[in-house]
Amino acid sequence: MTRFTFAATAIGATALFAVACSPASGEAPQRIPAPAQDIRETGQSAVAQFAGGCFWGVSAVFDHVVGVRNVTAGYAGGMAVDATYDRVITETTNHAESVRIVYDPSKVSYGRLLQIYFSVAHDPTQLNRQFPDTGRSYRSAIFPQSPAQQQLAAAYIAQLNAAKVFRRPIVTRLERGTFYPAEAYHQNYLARNPGSPYIQAYDIPKLRALQVIYPQFYK
Repeated sequence: MTRFTFAATAIGATALFAVACSPASGEAPQRIPAPAQDIRETGQSAVAQFAGGCFWGVSAVFDHVVGVRNVTAGYAGGMAVDATYDRVITETTNHAESVRIVYDPSKVSYGRLLQIYFSVAHDPTQLNRQFPDTGRSYRSAIFPQSPAQQQLAAAYIAQLNAAKVFRRPIVTRLERGTFYPAEAYHQNYLARNPGSPYIQAYDIPKLRALQVIYPQFYK
Protein backbone atom coordinates (compact mmCIF):
# COMPACT_ATOMS: atom_id res chain seq x y z
CA MET A 1 0.00 0.00 0.00
CA THR A 2 1.27 3.45 -0.86
CA ARG A 3 2.15 5.52 2.19
CA PHE A 4 1.71 9.27 2.40
CA THR A 5 4.07 11.35 4.50
CA PHE A 6 2.92 14.69 5.87
CA ALA A 7 5.15 17.08 7.78
CA ALA A 8 3.84 17.49 11.32
CA THR A 9 3.17 21.14 12.08
CA ALA A 10 1.48 23.24 14.70
CA ILE A 11 -1.34 24.03 12.28
CA GLY A 12 -4.71 23.16 13.78
CA ALA A 13 -6.88 20.43 12.34
CA THR A 14 -9.51 22.98 11.29
CA ALA A 15 -7.03 24.73 9.03
CA LEU A 16 -5.79 21.46 7.60
CA PHE A 17 -9.32 20.44 6.73
CA ALA A 18 -10.64 23.81 5.63
CA VAL A 19 -10.95 22.77 2.00
CA ALA A 20 -13.35 19.99 2.94
CA CYS A 21 -15.04 21.59 5.91
CA SER A 22 -16.17 25.09 5.17
CA PRO A 23 -18.69 26.50 7.69
CA ALA A 24 -21.44 25.61 5.23
CA SER A 25 -20.42 21.98 4.93
CA GLY A 26 -20.11 20.81 8.51
CA GLU A 27 -17.85 20.10 11.45
CA ALA A 28 -14.09 20.16 11.06
CA PRO A 29 -11.97 17.32 12.48
CA GLN A 30 -10.98 17.98 16.05
CA ARG A 31 -9.54 16.27 19.08
CA ILE A 32 -12.43 14.91 21.11
CA PRO A 33 -12.58 13.10 24.46
CA ALA A 34 -11.93 9.38 24.41
CA PRO A 35 -14.73 7.06 25.54
CA ALA A 36 -15.16 7.20 29.30
CA GLN A 37 -14.89 3.41 29.26
CA ASP A 38 -13.47 0.98 26.74
CA ILE A 39 -13.75 -2.75 26.11
CA ARG A 40 -11.02 -5.36 26.20
CA GLU A 41 -11.24 -7.76 23.30
CA THR A 42 -9.24 -10.96 23.25
CA GLY A 43 -7.70 -12.86 20.39
CA GLN A 44 -5.31 -11.85 17.66
CA SER A 45 -7.86 -9.89 15.65
CA ALA A 46 -11.24 -8.21 15.97
CA VAL A 47 -13.62 -6.55 13.52
CA ALA A 48 -15.21 -3.10 13.49
CA GLN A 49 -17.63 -1.82 10.88
CA PHE A 50 -18.48 1.82 10.20
CA ALA A 51 -20.32 3.90 7.61
CA GLY A 52 -19.53 7.57 7.20
CA GLY A 53 -20.02 8.84 3.68
CA CYS A 54 -17.90 7.82 0.72
CA PHE A 55 -15.93 4.75 1.71
CA TRP A 56 -12.79 5.92 -0.11
CA GLY A 57 -11.82 8.38 2.59
CA VAL A 58 -13.05 6.37 5.57
CA SER A 59 -11.08 3.32 4.46
CA ALA A 60 -7.96 5.45 3.85
CA VAL A 61 -8.12 6.90 7.36
CA PHE A 62 -8.27 3.51 9.05
CA ASP A 63 -5.63 2.05 6.73
CA HIS A 64 -3.27 4.52 8.40
CA VAL A 65 -4.17 3.68 12.00
CA VAL A 66 -1.63 1.69 14.04
CA GLY A 67 -2.98 -1.76 14.82
CA VAL A 68 -5.31 -1.96 11.82
CA ARG A 69 -4.47 -4.95 9.67
CA ASN A 70 -6.94 -4.69 6.83
CA VAL A 71 -9.75 -2.41 5.64
CA THR A 72 -12.36 -3.45 3.10
CA ALA A 73 -14.76 -1.03 1.45
CA GLY A 74 -18.27 -2.34 1.01
CA TYR A 75 -21.99 -1.99 1.65
CA ALA A 76 -24.09 -2.78 4.72
CA GLY A 77 -27.45 -2.17 6.31
CA GLY A 78 -29.60 -2.76 3.27
CA MET A 79 -32.68 -4.82 2.63
CA ALA A 80 -31.51 -6.53 -0.56
CA VAL A 81 -29.77 -9.89 -0.36
CA ASP A 82 -26.69 -8.53 -2.10
CA ALA A 83 -25.26 -5.17 -3.07
CA THR A 84 -23.37 -3.64 -5.97
CA TYR A 85 -22.31 -0.06 -6.53
CA ASP A 86 -24.73 0.41 -9.42
CA ARG A 87 -27.64 -0.71 -7.25
CA VAL A 88 -26.64 1.12 -4.07
CA ILE A 89 -26.30 4.51 -5.75
CA THR A 90 -29.93 4.31 -6.87
CA GLU A 91 -30.82 4.79 -3.16
CA THR A 92 -33.36 1.95 -3.39
CA THR A 93 -31.54 -0.79 -1.43
CA ASN A 94 -30.97 1.11 1.86
CA HIS A 95 -27.34 0.03 1.95
CA ALA A 96 -24.70 2.41 3.28
CA GLU A 97 -21.19 2.69 1.93
CA SER A 98 -19.25 1.08 4.77
CA VAL A 99 -15.84 -0.20 5.80
CA ARG A 100 -14.95 -3.45 7.52
CA ILE A 101 -11.86 -3.05 9.69
CA VAL A 102 -9.79 -5.98 10.94
CA TYR A 103 -7.55 -4.84 13.78
CA ASP A 104 -5.23 -6.12 16.49
CA PRO A 105 -6.97 -5.37 19.82
CA SER A 106 -3.64 -5.53 21.63
CA LYS A 107 -2.48 -2.49 19.65
CA VAL A 108 -5.64 -0.44 19.17
CA SER A 109 -8.92 -0.67 21.03
CA TYR A 110 -12.45 -0.43 19.71
CA GLY A 111 -12.88 2.73 21.76
CA ARG A 112 -9.91 4.33 20.02
CA LEU A 113 -11.33 3.40 16.62
CA LEU A 114 -14.61 5.05 17.63
CA GLN A 115 -12.74 8.19 18.68
CA ILE A 116 -11.02 8.41 15.29
CA TYR A 117 -14.27 7.62 13.49
CA PHE A 118 -16.14 10.48 15.16
CA SER A 119 -13.34 13.04 15.06
CA VAL A 120 -11.47 12.48 11.78
CA ALA A 121 -13.08 9.91 9.48
CA HIS A 122 -16.34 11.79 8.93
CA ASP A 123 -18.76 14.40 10.28
CA PRO A 124 -21.25 12.58 12.54
CA THR A 125 -23.67 15.52 12.55
CA GLN A 126 -24.59 15.38 8.86
CA LEU A 127 -27.83 13.49 8.25
CA ASN A 128 -27.87 11.21 5.20
CA ARG A 129 -24.97 12.99 3.57
CA GLN A 130 -21.27 13.77 3.80
CA PHE A 131 -20.19 17.02 2.20
CA PRO A 132 -21.00 16.79 -1.57
CA ASP A 133 -22.51 13.29 -1.34
CA THR A 134 -26.19 13.02 -0.45
CA GLY A 135 -28.55 10.12 0.20
CA ARG A 136 -28.98 7.40 2.80
CA SER A 137 -26.14 5.43 1.25
CA TYR A 138 -23.85 8.13 2.70
CA ARG A 139 -25.36 8.06 6.19
CA SER A 140 -23.44 7.87 9.45
CA ALA A 141 -23.86 4.43 11.00
CA ILE A 142 -22.06 1.93 13.21
CA PHE A 143 -22.54 -1.80 12.80
CA PRO A 144 -21.50 -3.34 16.14
CA GLN A 145 -20.03 -6.82 15.89
CA SER A 146 -20.75 -7.79 19.50
CA PRO A 147 -22.96 -6.74 22.43
CA ALA A 148 -19.92 -5.08 24.02
CA GLN A 149 -19.31 -2.97 20.90
CA GLN A 150 -23.01 -2.07 20.80
CA GLN A 151 -22.98 -0.91 24.42
CA LEU A 152 -19.78 1.09 24.06
CA ALA A 153 -20.88 2.81 20.83
CA ALA A 154 -24.22 3.83 22.35
CA ALA A 155 -22.55 5.10 25.53
CA TYR A 156 -19.98 7.08 23.57
CA ILE A 157 -22.60 8.82 21.44
CA ALA A 158 -24.45 9.76 24.62
CA GLN A 159 -21.20 11.00 26.19
CA LEU A 160 -20.29 13.22 23.23
CA ASN A 161 -23.81 14.63 22.92
CA ALA A 162 -23.99 15.36 26.65
CA ALA A 163 -20.65 17.17 26.50
CA LYS A 164 -21.81 19.14 23.43
CA VAL A 165 -18.56 18.31 21.69
CA PHE A 166 -20.12 19.18 18.34
CA ARG A 167 -22.24 22.21 17.51
CA ARG A 168 -25.06 19.95 16.35
CA PRO A 169 -26.36 16.61 17.66
CA ILE A 170 -24.77 13.40 16.50
CA VAL A 171 -27.02 11.60 14.01
CA THR A 172 -25.04 8.34 13.89
CA ARG A 173 -27.26 5.27 14.12
CA LEU A 174 -26.46 1.79 15.41
CA GLU A 175 -27.54 -0.75 12.82
CA ARG A 176 -27.33 -4.36 11.78
CA GLY A 177 -26.85 -5.84 8.36
CA THR A 178 -24.77 -8.13 6.21
CA PHE A 179 -21.55 -6.65 4.84
CA TYR A 180 -20.90 -7.01 1.13
CA PRO A 181 -17.40 -6.15 -0.17
CA ALA A 182 -17.37 -3.49 -2.85
CA GLU A 183 -15.96 -3.91 -6.32
CA ALA A 184 -12.19 -4.22 -6.68
CA TYR A 185 -11.75 -0.72 -8.10
CA HIS A 186 -13.10 0.78 -4.85
CA GLN A 187 -10.53 -0.99 -2.68
CA ASN A 188 -7.52 1.04 -1.53
CA TYR A 189 -8.82 3.79 -3.77
CA LEU A 190 -6.93 6.73 -2.31
CA ALA A 191 -3.54 5.04 -2.55
CA ARG A 192 -4.19 4.17 -6.20
CA ASN A 193 -5.73 7.53 -7.15
CA PRO A 194 -3.99 10.20 -5.03
CA GLY A 195 -4.38 12.85 -7.73
CA SER A 196 -8.16 12.54 -8.04
CA PRO A 197 -9.80 15.96 -7.47
CA TYR A 198 -12.31 14.35 -5.09
CA ILE A 199 -9.54 12.64 -3.12
CA GLN A 200 -7.52 15.86 -2.96
CA ALA A 201 -10.48 17.91 -1.76
CA TYR A 202 -12.15 15.58 0.74
CA ASP A 203 -9.86 12.69 1.70
CA ILE A 204 -6.21 13.76 1.74
CA PRO A 205 -7.13 16.40 4.38
CA LYS A 206 -8.50 13.62 6.59
CA LEU A 207 -5.11 11.91 6.57
CA ARG A 208 -3.42 15.18 7.44
CA ALA A 209 -5.85 15.68 10.30
CA LEU A 210 -5.25 12.12 11.53
CA GLN A 211 -1.50 12.71 11.64
CA VAL A 212 -1.82 16.05 13.45
CA ILE A 213 -4.51 15.04 15.94
CA TYR A 214 -3.38 11.46 16.65
CA PRO A 215 0.32 11.27 15.69
CA GLN A 216 0.89 8.32 18.02
CA PHE A 217 -1.69 6.28 16.13
CA TYR A 218 -0.67 7.29 12.59
CA LYS A 219 1.30 4.89 10.42
